Amino acid sequence: MNSPRPWRPGALLWGSALLHVAALAGVALAPAAWPWALGAVILNHGLITAVGLWPRSTWLGPNRIRLPATAAARRQIAITIDDGPDPAVTPAVLDVLEAHGARATFFCIGTRARAHPALIAEIVRRGHELGNHSEHHRHHFSLLGPAALTREIGAAQATLHALGGRAPAFFRAPAGLRNPFLEPVLARLGLHLASWTRRGFDTRETNADTILARLTRHLAAGDILLLHDGHAARCAATGEPVILAVLPRLLARCDAAGLTPVTLSQAIG
Repeated sequence: MNSPRPWRPGALLWGSALLHVAALAGVALAPAAWPWALGAVILNHGLITAVGLWPRSTWLGPNRIRLPATAAARRQIAITIDDGPDPAVTPAVLDVLEAHGARATFFCIGTRARAHPALIAEIVRRGHELGNHSEHHRHHFSLLGPAALTREIGAAQATLHALGGRAPAFFRAPAGLRNPFLEPVLARLGLHLASWTRRGFDTRETNADTILARLTRHLAAGDILLLHDGHAARCAATGEPVILAVLPRLLARCDAAGLTPVTLSQAIG
C-alpha cells in the first residue's frame, strides 16, 4: 500500500475552526448574541457544503484539475475513464486506445473490479493505470464521515492493489462530490485527489457531437479529460455506448494537435 502523506488543513478549514471557537466564546461572554453566532456558523457550514459540491474546487484540500507544467511542456494530456470496468464497454475502449497508441487512467469501482478481475488485469497489461473510484460509488458519498470514507476508499484500494499488482496513486470522488473529511482520509491512505479540466457529461448526454465539443473546446496540453466506460449513455442514433463514438474522434483530435495521452502517473510522477 502507499505510504501516508502529511495532511495540511487549508485556509477555509482553519478559518472555520476559528469561527466556531469565536462563536462559542462570544455566546459565553454575551449570551444575547447567540442568534448572530448561530447565523455565522450556519453560513459557514453552507459555504463548506457548496465548496464540496464544486468538483474542481481546491478549498477543501489539494485537487489535481490539470497536469503539471512539465507535462504540458511535453504536450501531454490525460484521458481518464470512470465507473468501470464494464464487460460490454471496456474491452472496446481498450482496443480504441491501443489503435492510437494512447494511455489512459481508469478510475474503477471496487465492487465492479472484483466482479471482473480479468478486465482489471487487461487494463494493466495494456499499459494503463488504475485509479480508485471508491468501493460502491454511493450517491451519498459526500455525506459520509471519516470512518465510512476510510472503509469505502480502503476497500477499493485493497481490491485494486490485489488485482492490478500496484496500489493506485489517485482517487476520484463519485461525481466529484466530497466533504472536509475526505482529504485527511486520502492523506492517511497515501492517495491524491484527481478531478478534471473538463468533462463531456457522457453518462446522460446521448449526442456524441455535443460530448466531443465539450471535451475539445480550448483543448490544450496539460488537460485532464473525463469519460465513462461504466454507466455510459447510449447514442440516440445507434444505441452504442457513447464513449465508443467519441473516443476515436477525440484521439484523432489529439493526434492532429500533437498531444500525447498518458496516464496520470506518467504525467505527474
